[in-house]
Amino acid sequence: MGKSSHDADIGANCKKYGVPFYGASFVPRNALRSSETESKREDEIVGDGSNYVVFAGGGGEGRSGIPNALVISLFDSASNSLSDQPVNKFGLDDELPYRMAVHPGGEGVICSLPKSCRWFEWEATKKDDDFTLNLKQSEKVLYELEHIGQQLAVTFSHDGSLLAVGGEDGKLRAFKWPSMEATIDIPDAHGSVKNLDFSPDGKFLVSVGSGGPGRVWDTSSSTNKASLPKENDEVFGFCKFSHDSLNNEVLYVTAMRDRGGSIVKWNTTTWKRISSKYVVRDPISAFNVSDDGRFLAIGTIQGDIFILNASNLRVQSVVKKAHLGLVTALAFSQDSRALASASLDSSARVTQIKETKNNGFNIWIILLFILLAAALYYAKTEGYLLL
Repeated sequence: MGKSSHDADIGANCKKYGVPFYGASFVPRNALRSSETESKREDEIVGDGSNYVVFAGGGGEGRSGIPNALVISLFDSASNSLSDQPVNKFGLDDELPYRMAVHPGGEGVICSLPKSCRWFEWEATKKDDDFTLNLKQSEKVLYELEHIGQQLAVTFSHDGSLLAVGGEDGKLRAFKWPSMEATIDIPDAHGSVKNLDFSPDGKFLVSVGSGGPGRVWDTSSSTNKASLPKENDEVFGFCKFSHDSLNNEVLYVTAMRDRGGSIVKWNTTTWKRISSKYVVRDPISAFNVSDDGRFLAIGTIQGDIFILNASNLRVQSVVKKAHLGLVTALAFSQDSRALASASLDSSARVTQIKETKNNGFNIWIILLFILLAAALYYAKTEGYLLL
């Protein structure tokens, strides 16, 4: 695939909502069905080609005047535009939602606040014959996550049956959802936990953090299944399970060295390195992989976004200065055709992913010409072809 690169214009697909953002996610379509209002068709709430996107962030504690909030926006793919104003903004007073995870089953959103984690639910409301999607604080209190300090990572398993959180204090916790029955409780998994991800089948949980190697945990036995050693001066930042074109499970880990950021690919049977690919000079500040496994996305501290082809880890497209500040979060849409991004500069953006064509002849066309030329040469030499 050819690589395209361009400087981003502040267009209709990038808006500022007055909140420095730390988290971003597309809202699952089934969230529209799981709201507590009476049953209604999804297209009554959101039109065809439109997607709700939720962003989380704020100014933190104190009287900065910058709100802490969960912000819902509406993205229209046909016009490539985000709504000028938020569809809904749920204020959180002095509590900054530093990390956020959207339940894949559409049940709601969990946010990591300075001292605890809190659960919010979707709610479809009607105004002037129009339905919009809102958030409300749930009556469900996560007592197991009260007064546990700042959590730097929070994630659900792919089927939504497991929840994992990792703390600034290095403690790793995992629970069955929604019962909150503890399955993993490791006091010193890392110096501090940076990032977490479940394998597609939920059997493993990978964690990376400050100090020491990355670690893979068996979710059923709560044991350390494998360690992911660093090489030279590597610093691991993000981790994400996925699958390749042959549907083999793989694990990606971002690694920073003096020369810049790389993506390390691991075998999930032997837990050995498959490859390492240098990608970008600037530090990587955000990372994600599309649900279909075809694309990887990287955000940098310079505000650039790189979209890579997973088959060869080559950069497919670059959006220079997608944000004026560092990219804090990246999230693919469920159909893998769009990428939401957020920044501390209070900007929210959705970038549509376009298929790129190979430059020049396709290899199969070249082979066809070679075979045809060989056939013509043979026919001529054998006298079957008169010229």
